[in-house]
Amino acid sequence: MSKEELDSEILRVIERWHQTGEPLPDRDFNDLALRLFDYQLRYNEPYRRYCERLGKTSPSSWEGIPGVPAAAFKEAALTTFDPAEAALVFETSGTTLGAPGRHYLQTPAIYDAALLAGFDRFVLSEGARLRYFNLVPNPQERPHSSLGYMMARVSTLRGDEKTGWYLRGDDLLIDDFISDISDAVSKSRPVCIAATAFALVHVLDAMQSRGLKLRLAPGSRIMETGGFKGRSRMVERTELYARLSDALGISREAIISEYGMCELSSQYYARAGSDFAGPPWLRTRVVGPDRATLPNGTIGSLLHVDLANRSSCIAIQTEDLGTMTADGLRLIGRDRDAPLRGCSLDAEDLQIRYGFTLKTTP
Repeated sequence: MSKEELDSEILRVIERWHQTGEPLPDRDFNDLALRLFDYQLRYNEPYRRYCERLGKTSPSSWEGIPGVPAAAFKEAALTTFDPAEAALVFETSGTTLGAPGRHYLQTPAIYDAALLAGFDRFVLSEGARLRYFNLVPNPQERPHSSLGYMMARVSTLRGDEKTGWYLRGDDLLIDDFISDISDAVSKSRPVCIAATAFALVHVLDAMQSRGLKLRLAPGSRIMETGGFKGRSRMVERTELYARLSDALGISREAIISEYGMCELSSQYYARAGSDFAGPPWLRTRVVGPDRATLPNGTIGSLLHVDLANRSSCIAIQTEDLGTMTADGLRLIGRDRDAPLRGCSLDAEDLQIRYGFTLKTTP
């Protein structure tokens, strides 16, 4: 099957759900996942070597597709094409030691379709056109930030042409943000604030120090993207949402949490107090040390299978911990104390054990 045929089929799946909300039947997901895996075995040499070393090149279902450790994106160019020809290159945040991981995408078409479909369904369920206040990396400054790229696309295609960016390097432009958000409030303009949890805490602290409280216009919402990793200060999500609701006059139901990764092309979303839900082409297994799927309610590491990852790796094994419930995916956090069941292999391990070749920058 050619990349053009795969791309066309994946885009049809995304568009169908985007327009109708029609789920993807299990048999169709399974069939497409196995065909995509077979394609990646043929054209993604490092991934093929990894699967061969595990002895898993002919799974009978999508649940048998090996997840490549997310750390491997730091050590190898995991692509089905020449990475020098990538249309998009996303880098991990760089909060850990060493070079960042890189996710190379051959075309923006599938990534754009997936991010807009998910955002429209989970964040803009009423089709609202909002003013975007982005406390995330500006792609003009950091072109390899997947979160910055995502919010730039959303702001351009779903915004009111008055987007604000309030992160410059590691500095939050607090004064500019407060001035602009106050202006939007005075004009009853509904907004969407997209920010890491860490940035939101700093905004709240600044507002508190100034004795300032606002009431965002009806229809406003906040999208929180996680982001305490590597930071010295952390706030529990329930406390954070309570403070946001009080300081910005917004209901907790209007606060949406987004869960994504540089290595994925799709995202999960959750309303306050709810478990995470994702689009039907993104499925997650909670696995134990043997990588077998654990029963619902059991905590394990998360292995994501994303059909939108056509030009890289369909399955990603993470260091994130979670459990599946009747309502969706519940995140627990990250394993802080030790490498997680082979997910944090260092460069030497990746080369010797799985045949990865260290990447070079194209």
